[in-house]
Amino acid sequence: MTGTPTTPFGPDAFQLVLLRRMADFQPDLADEARRRLGASLAEQREANRRWQAMVRSPRARGALARYRSVLGPPESAEPRRIGDLECEALLWPVSLWPDLRFEVLAARNGAVWNEWLVRAPDARGPVLESAGDLRPWSATVDEVARAFAPARPLEGSAPTRWGLAFTASGRAMAAEFTYGLLQRVRDAA
Repeated sequence: MTGTPTTPFGPDAFQLVLLRRMADFQPDLADEARRRLGASLAEQREANRRWQAMVRSPRARGALARYRSVLGPPESAEPRRIGDLECEALLWPVSLWPDLRFEVLAARNGAVWNEWLVRAPDARGPVLESAGDLRPWSATVDEVARAFAPARPLEGSAPTRWGLAFTASGRAMAAEFTYGLLQRVRDAA
């Protein structure tokens, strides 16, 4: 990926930003994925710095426009209804996780409500029957919630993090996710 600060910020740089937050939980997996992208730690830090600058700039584009400029046209965009709310679900492929898509849920006015990784519509999800099936990076928030219903949402420790409380294998468990991808599971004490 070797590049300079003038290199356009594209999908690989965006994936480095995702990995930076995932490294808080799974440093070895994130490091291996960074190497698969052909990026150095310095390039990852630079990608994160540039992303943060785009997000915080006083002249910043809206979140949806930013995703479109960085990731290109979405692979798919379709209307979705969540309760009484209508939005558009946009999906982009991510090379590190071929069976996943980066999903952005946006209001009609372009405001982004949610952004995370989801299973690709044509991909088979994991078989989740017990706590032992819950391995890092193996499942999404939605998949764990469905497999271990009723699951209860937990507040994440950062805007890109989510949690779920559920029962698996007769034990109260808590799962933590970054950008919607499972990072770790622990017994809920």
